[in-house]
Amino acid sequence: MKKLTKILLVLLPMMSHAKAPDCHNWPMNMTKGWLKNANIVDIYNLDESKTKITLLASEKKKKDLYIQIYHFVFFDKQGKTYEIITQNEASHEECSMSTVNSYLISKSRILY
Repeated sequence: MKKLTKILLVLLPMMSHAKAPDCHNWPMNMTKGWLKNANIVDIYNLDESKTKITLLASEKKKKDLYIQIYHFVFFDKQGKTYEIITQNEASHEECSMSTVNSYLISKSRILY
């Protein structure tokens, strides 16, 4: 009985947390458009295979509405990096629940 209680104490907290929606594509695509429109980088010059995506935070706001904060690192073919933080709202049914706020936090050249 003690073993079953221990197993339940470990599993119940994991089951009680709802999984955040996987909605990185919406803010990533909106950010690419923002980078292009702001003349920061020609998005056709980005090496998409190197893009790094990190979900920094996802907070449940309502029943199925989350505020999500992503950190993106884009790499261009000349060795420059562009670090962006985004904030948007998403749900499990729809990733584009709001506009995407994008903030350029770093632009640098990789030294080889």
